[in-house]
Amino acid sequence: MAKGLQGFLWTMLLLFCAIQELGSWAMHTAVEGPGLGQPGDPALLAGGRVKRGWVWNQFFVVEEYTGTEPLYVGKIHSDSDEGDGSIKYTISGEGAGTIFLIDEITGDIHATERLDREQKTFYTLRAQARDRQTDQLLEPESEFIIKVQDINDSEPRFLEGPYIGSVAELSPIGTSVMQVMASDADDPTYGSSARVVYSVLEGEQHFTVDSKTGVIRTAVADLDRETQDRYEVVIRATDMAGQLGGLSGSTTVTIVVTDVNDNPPRFPQKMYQFSIVETAPVGTAIGRVKAEDSDVGENTDMTYQVKDEEGVEMFKVTTDSNTQEAVITVEKPLDYESKKVHTVVVEALNKFVDPRFVDLGTFRDQTIVRVSVLDVDEPPEFRPPSNLMEVQEDAHVGSVVGVVTALDPDTANHPVRYAIDRSTDAERIFDIDAKTGAIVTGKVLDRETAGWHNITVLAMEADNHSQVSRASLRIRILDVNDNPPELATPYEAAVCEDAKPGQLIQTISVVDRDEPQSGHHFYFTLAPEGTNNHHFSLLDIQDNTAAVHTQRVGFNRQEQDVYLLPILVVDSGPPALSSTGTLTIRVCGCDSNGAIQSCNSTAYVVSATLSPGALIALLVCVLILVVLVLLILTLKRHHKSHLTSEDDEDMRDNVIKYNDEGGGEQDTEAYDMSALRSLYDFSEIKGGDGGGGPGEGAPGRNPTSELHALPQWVQSPDLDFSVFRDYICRKVEQADEDLSVPPYDSFQTYAFEGSDSPVPSLSSINTWSSGSEQDFSYLGGWGPRFRQLAALYAGRRGEEDSEES
Repeated sequence: MAKGLQGFLWTMLLLFCAIQELGSWAMHTAVEGPGLGQPGDPALLAGGRVKRGWVWNQFFVVEEYTGTEPLYVGKIHSDSDEGDGSIKYTISGEGAGTIFLIDEITGDIHATERLDREQKTFYTLRAQARDRQTDQLLEPESEFIIKVQDINDSEPRFLEGPYIGSVAELSPIGTSVMQVMASDADDPTYGSSARVVYSVLEGEQHFTVDSKTGVIRTAVADLDRETQDRYEVVIRATDMAGQLGGLSGSTTVTIVVTDVNDNPPRFPQKMYQFSIVETAPVGTAIGRVKAEDSDVGENTDMTYQVKDEEGVEMFKVTTDSNTQEAVITVEKPLDYESKKVHTVVVEALNKFVDPRFVDLGTFRDQTIVRVSVLDVDEPPEFRPPSNLMEVQEDAHVGSVVGVVTALDPDTANHPVRYAIDRSTDAERIFDIDAKTGAIVTGKVLDRETAGWHNITVLAMEADNHSQVSRASLRIRILDVNDNPPELATPYEAAVCEDAKPGQLIQTISVVDRDEPQSGHHFYFTLAPEGTNNHHFSLLDIQDNTAAVHTQRVGFNRQEQDVYLLPILVVDSGPPALSSTGTLTIRVCGCDSNGAIQSCNSTAYVVSATLSPGALIALLVCVLILVVLVLLILTLKRHHKSHLTSEDDEDMRDNVIKYNDEGGGEQDTEAYDMSALRSLYDFSEIKGGDGGGGPGEGAPGRNPTSELHALPQWVQSPDLDFSVFRDYICRKVEQADEDLSVPPYDSFQTYAFEGSDSPVPSLSSINTWSSGSEQDFSYLGGWGPRFRQLAALYAGRRGEEDSEES
């Protein structure tokens, strides 16, 4: 009973809301066409129109329903329903059959699940009325909406938190810091569930918040970053316009107080002391001081400066941009003997000053820096520091050029000694007196060789040579007139044979190695040996040049082709110096235009030029000559290679032709004797074990006598031919192993004619008798061609006589 009463109350609330907000409404569906109504059907009107078929109210359902029974949503009904149960109601669409259920007979719709408007605000469904028997649509399908009615079930939330804002220190009251915004998921169009107001839970002493906009503002004017640089403020948002029972949410806002330049720089000390040696070079850092500033960032950027006049001259203050420190450096050389203590006033001031806070006081501070100069043993100092001296180039060796002076700046005032750095005067052109500093010449000077000399003079303490100072000295060599003027070049001129009197031949200029201060001025005249010249004249143009002109009409190369004109040149001194130069004038043949064709046997000017055709012909001839030379060289090399290949052939061809007597003793081209000698290895014959030829074992037999015996053969049964046999076998093996040589199928031996020949030898110079009385002296009368043969048999005859004896 209680559940039914609860459902009835929810239904009444829903109906009340619907009537109050939207009112009731009816959904009408007009259906046209055959099959939707039968003839005679009371629903069918004249003209084919169908009257209203669906009638029901708009549906609402309250979210977050917590009852145990399904929540009644509404009822759909067709005016064709007569209540006999013949019509079946169905729904389709979002949530149909799951969230929403319908009674098929009555058309009542119920919600079976708990709905949340923040997840889905409405559902779209479609209703159908069907014949229960045939399941045919009795009315066209129609769409309706079920809206979810909102209740205040969502608290405001700060979706963009946590928040971080900033405000400058010393900002006036009401300065805007930032804006916060809360979001409520409830329906803003229904009731006050989504109306949010803001308030400060924590930090209200320093900040306020606008209840409607959420803008946070400063509540005080004395925010000081140096005291507290950040605040944590808690902001609360409440819905239902802040009424009782509304839901709320909160967030924390971090507010950072930013810095402004409201604090001046301050030195921690009013005096600083530093010390530095007097020899410290300019730019040496003496020390650092720093002014403190409570501000941060660029508000702490400072600049430093020296305020007193003495400090400005001697010292310099710069600012280290990284550490904001004042760096004190030496601006001028320090001198302990002059001043031992320096006082410097250093001032610090902010680089960026905010004009809003000028009334807070001056944004600068000062401190005193005392600099003590420490004494050290210093090297001598040159006084005065003049570095230029002059000396005449004709000064004698030992002449004084100048004097340098150096003093010891220390209180002890030690004596000073001088020297020249020989790396700057390796030739020892100058010397210096070690005690007085007088610089003298050490060698003869020549300005034309070196007009300037740069030397370095050393000054050192007499008892401490490590204390050395250096001074660069420039010595200028002053010019004296010691070089005579000379012709600029060995002039050579040409004159045409048909030259006319007064014709300009050559312009003469001179050079002088001297450099007088008043400038050069030269005088030209003919030398005394040329005064009797009647062919040419010399004119001084008065601008340090002279012109040579002809004095006669025409010249003849056959009579004289070269004229030598002596010219005397004198400078302006002092003293005046002179020299004589010779102008060579050649007589040349010229054409009608005056262009020189030739001078004597040497062509002076070649006016004719070769035509392009002639040049091409000349190049072709040169190319042909080069080709012929290369061809001859190639043929010659080929011929040499051919001869070499013939020399390398097998020697047996020469052996076969050995029976040819040739052209006499002077014919050396018929066969190669060296090849024949290499064929018979006499060393092997001498060293053989077996018998040999005649005379074997005679130690006194020389190679010459053996060669003489070669043409004559004496048969002997004791001869051993193993030497020849071995030689032939070796050749056969070589031929078999070498596949590149043609085959030799037969070998013939021509070493002897054989034995027991019935026909004696036909040679007129051979005999069987070793004791032949034949005289071969007549061979000596056969002439020079048989001289070697006569000598051979004369030697043979002498051997036989010696054997008989």
